Amino acid sequence: VAIKGIERELICPACKELFTHPLILPCQHNVCHKCVKEILFAFEDSFADGGSESSNQSSPRIKISSSSLDRIDRVSRSGIKRNSLTPRSSLFPCPGCQRDIDLGERGINGLFRNFTLETIVERYRQAARAAIAIMCDFCKPPPQESTKSCMDCSASYCNECFKIHHPWGTVKAQHEYVGPTTNFRPKILMCPEHEMERVNMYCEICKRPVCHLCKLGGCHANHRVTTMSTAYKTLKEKLSKDIEYLISKESQVKAHISQLDLLLKETESNSERAKEEASRSFEKLSHLLEEKKSAALRAIEASKNLRLEELQMQAEEYQGLLENNGLVGYAQEVLKETDPSCFVQTAKQLHVRIQKATESLESFRPAAETTFEDFVVDIAKQEEILGDLSFHSNDLEVPEINEEQSKMYNKALISWEWPGKTESADIYVLEYHKVNREEERTTWQEIEVSSKCKVISDLDDDSSYAFRVRGYKGSICSPWSREVILRTPPAPVLSFLFDDKCGYNSEHLLLNPGRTSVESRAGFPLLLGSERVQVGCYTTLDYIIGDTGIAKGKHFWAFHVEAYSYLVKVGVVSSNKIQKLFHNTRDVTSPRYEQDSGHDSGSEDAFFDSSQPFTLVTFGMKKFFIPTTPAAPKDPMSTILPLPSSLGICLDCDKGKLGFYDAGCMKCLYECEVDCSGVMYPAFALMGGAAVHLEEAVTEKYGEYHDDT
Repeated sequence: VAIKGIERELICPACKELFTHPLILPCQHNVCHKCVKEILFAFEDSFADGGSESSNQSSPRIKISSSSLDRIDRVSRSGIKRNSLTPRSSLFPCPGCQRDIDLGERGINGLFRNFTLETIVERYRQAARAAIAIMCDFCKPPPQESTKSCMDCSASYCNECFKIHHPWGTVKAQHEYVGPTTNFRPKILMCPEHEMERVNMYCEICKRPVCHLCKLGGCHANHRVTTMSTAYKTLKEKLSKDIEYLISKESQVKAHISQLDLLLKETESNSERAKEEASRSFEKLSHLLEEKKSAALRAIEASKNLRLEELQMQAEEYQGLLENNGLVGYAQEVLKETDPSCFVQTAKQLHVRIQKATESLESFRPAAETTFEDFVVDIAKQEEILGDLSFHSNDLEVPEINEEQSKMYNKALISWEWPGKTESADIYVLEYHKVNREEERTTWQEIEVSSKCKVISDLDDDSSYAFRVRGYKGSICSPWSREVILRTPPAPVLSFLFDDKCGYNSEHLLLNPGRTSVESRAGFPLLLGSERVQVGCYTTLDYIIGDTGIAKGKHFWAFHVEAYSYLVKVGVVSSNKIQKLFHNTRDVTSPRYEQDSGHDSGSEDAFFDSSQPFTLVTFGMKKFFIPTTPAAPKDPMSTILPLPSSLGICLDCDKGKLGFYDAGCMKCLYECEVDCSGVMYPAFALMGGAAVHLEEAVTEKYGEYHDDT
C-alpha cells in the first residue's frame, strides 16, 4: 500500500494534524494525547466560567466544532462538578463521533496508547521526509547520519557509536534495533489500570485489552474474556477478510468514485445556475426599482416646474404693482387721458384690475406650495418584505412557539419546538414587538438563538408582546411561525420566600429546604379537633407569611396551588395585624363553619368578612371562590371559577388595591380595596391536604435548563 495514500486516516479529528501519541477512546476513535488534555481543560474551564467562551479560547491548537462546544455547554449546565482531569466520572466530547464519552474513574489514565497507529504515522512521516536524514544522537559534532535506532535505549546511532554503546558480550548487545526512526514505543503493552501488569487477555464485552488483575477483581470481573493470542488471531482473520472483500469490490468502488465525480461537477454547474437565477431575480427587482425611481423623480420634476411657473407669474403680477411698472404704470398713463369718452372706455376695465390687485394685497397667498410632502415614498412595508427576502424551502419545517412552556414573569421565557422527525435548524431567529394598536407601523426586535428557548429581559410591565420565530439551516430559512401574544405582569415582580420564623407552625406545615413550597399534612389538624366537633368548635387554619414586606409602590407575585388541595387562602396581611392573625384561634370562614351545613367544599368562603385582620380569598377543590358581601348576595355558581394553573396577586399600596390574577394570561379575576396603613406581607392559609408553590423567577440558567429538559 502506498503510504502517502492513507493520510486521511492519520489525521487527528481535533487538531486536524498528524497524530501525536494517539489515545484510543472507548468509542474506538483516536485522538492525540495532547488534544484530549486540552479538550478536557476546555471542558473544565466551561464549568468554572459558566459558559463556552473560555473553552473556545482555551487553545489555538485544537479546533473544536460548534456542536462539541454546545455539548460542553450542555453538560456544564447539568450541574456535574469536576475538580481534576481524572474525576469520578469524566465525560469527554469525542470530536470523531460527536458523542459524549464516559472515560470512567481514571479519566485519561485509563486510555490505551495506540502504538500501531503511532508506528504507521511514523512510517508516513519518514516517507514524506525521505530526503531528511535522522542523525546520530551520540556523535561528536558534526553528527553522522544514523543507521540504526535502538528500541530499548530509545536512541539513534551511526555504525561506530552503535558498536561502542552495544559491545558484544554485554546485555545491551541483546537490545532490539530497527532502521532509523524517531518513533520509540515500549516492547510490552502495560495495563493502564494496573501499571505493573502487562495485558494478556482481551475483554469481549468492552472490546479492549486487560490484565489478569482486571479479570480477577477489577471492573472486568464478570465479563467474558479471551486470550490475547486468540483475540489477535480472530481479529486479524476478520480484518484480512474485510480487506480482501473491499479489494475484490475495487471496480464497484471506482464506479462510485466516478459517480461522485459527476455529482461534484453537477453540484458546481447547478450552483452556478442557481447564482445566475438569483442574480436575474435581483436584477429584475433592481430594474423595477429604477423604473419606480425614474417615475417618482419625473413626477417631482414636473410638479416643481409647474409650481415655479405659477410662482413666477405671481411675482410678475406683483412686480406690476410697483410705481411706473406694469399695471400701475399703465394706469398712470391712462390718467393722463383728457378726453372723457376715451378715458371712461379704458378706465372701466382697468379699475376692475386695480381692485383685484388691491384685494390680493390684503390677503396674500402664494400661488403654489413649496413643500413636497405629497411626494414622500412610504417604503415601510417594502422594507419588511425585503428584510424577509431569503431562500425558502418547502422541506424545512415551521417551528412552533409552545405557549404552555413559555412564561412571562420577572423576565420572558419563550420556548419553541421543531415539529416532525427532521433535524432541528442550525440557528433560530426570534422576533418580538410590543403590541400597540395606536401605532400603525410595528418595529420587530430580532435575536439570534442557537437553542430552542430564549430569556428576554427589560420588557414593560402590564403590556402585551407578540413573538414569532423562524429556523435557518445554512442559508435556507423556514417561514415565520404563528405569532403568539403574551402579557407581562401588571407590576414589577416581588421576590420573597416563606417565613419559617414568624408564626410558622412546624407541626402542621412542612416547608421545603428552599422555602419556596409549603404543604399542610392532610388530616392532622382535623384529628386534633375531632373530639370538639360534637360540641360545635371550629377547625383552625394554619397560616404562613412571606419574609418580605411592602411599604409602598405596586408589586406582583405568583404561585401555584396543587389541584388536590382541599382549602387554601391567599392574600395580604398588615404588619399591624400579624399578631392577631396568628392568635386567631377560630376560623370563621372554614368550609366546616356549621356542623349541619352539608357543604363539602369552600363555597361558604365566598362571603367576604370585613372583620378579618387580613384580606384573603379562597381556593379549594380545584375552584376559585370570588368573595361577595352578605348585603348583596349573588348566584353562588357565578362566583365560582375553575382554579387556574398559576395564580398571581398584585398589590398597589399607593391606591390601596389588591388584585387576583390568572398568571397564565395575566387576566384580573377579582379586585378589592385593602388598608395599606402598615407594611404589607404576602399571606397564605392551608387546611387539610394542601400545598402552595411560589413561582420560580426566570433567569438565564432557568432558560438553559428548560431547553435541556
